[in-house]
Amino acid sequence: MGKIEHMSPSLWHAKKVVDSTLHPDTGEPVFFPFRMSCYVLTNLVVTAGMLQPGMGTVGIVGWQVFNQSLNVAFNTANGNKSSPMSTEVMIKSYLSAVGASCSVALGLNAIVPRLKVTPSTRQILGRLIPFAAVATAAGLNTYLMRRDEIVKGIDVRPVLSDDDKQKLIAEGKSERDVPSLGKSQSAAKLAVYQTAASRVFTASPIMVLPPMVLYHIESRQAWYKNLMQKEWVRSRPALVKGIPLGINLSLIALTSFAVLPFALAVFPQQQEVSAESLEPEFHGKGGKNGKVVFNRGL
Repeated sequence: MGKIEHMSPSLWHAKKVVDSTLHPDTGEPVFFPFRMSCYVLTNLVVTAGMLQPGMGTVGIVGWQVFNQSLNVAFNTANGNKSSPMSTEVMIKSYLSAVGASCSVALGLNAIVPRLKVTPSTRQILGRLIPFAAVATAAGLNTYLMRRDEIVKGIDVRPVLSDDDKQKLIAEGKSERDVPSLGKSQSAAKLAVYQTAASRVFTASPIMVLPPMVLYHIESRQAWYKNLMQKEWVRSRPALVKGIPLGINLSLIALTSFAVLPFALAVFPQQQEVSAESLEPEFHGKGGKNGKVVFNRGL
């Protein structure tokens, strides 16, 4: 078997492909639409749908249900697999998240118009309602779907030294083949809480910046007002709706591609912590620098 002594561009590319395709716990390919590398494209339409201003009750509920269905799919595909989740827990978690997101969205949609604030402030707050609903449901959905991990714990493994990694490569093995030190509830709590926070961080720029920029364009930019007043636009209802929708989609896509990598990088997927910070049975069992590693999920 050949051995590569140093990282090369081709090896780094291969690593990125493997890391973005295979689940770190099982080594099996993640279904393409639910890989994090496809997150932007998969969520683009539903995000644009939720951010449409002036939706009625049916539209709000429909898009929130669609969004939570996608969240469940991503959670299931990318979660930690060392503590499998039952179908019953998945269904209960899904229904709870749908209920929470719809309740927040509909509740705020009824409250915001009654607030004693300026019309412009009311419009801005109205456009932030989807973010409040998504952020609330994202945290709740992550906790409910993965609370079994907190009860049962997740696998932790020693952090390998460079020499140990080379030995594994020479044996044709990967770090998934390193025996688990056991299941840690402390690591599971950290994994679930960090993932919930990561979901909020991920949603924040995508669901806050585009509606604010679109509001600024619609209310302040002369070129937009002039365009929308053109006879060839006003005479075509499809264009009247399509132009702001197209701008919205472009803003969401641009923000997602630019900001999502930074939001995901706040908490690494493979999380390293000191073995001494976990349960007593893991003390003194850490690998390099006394640390252990676990998959926090995405």
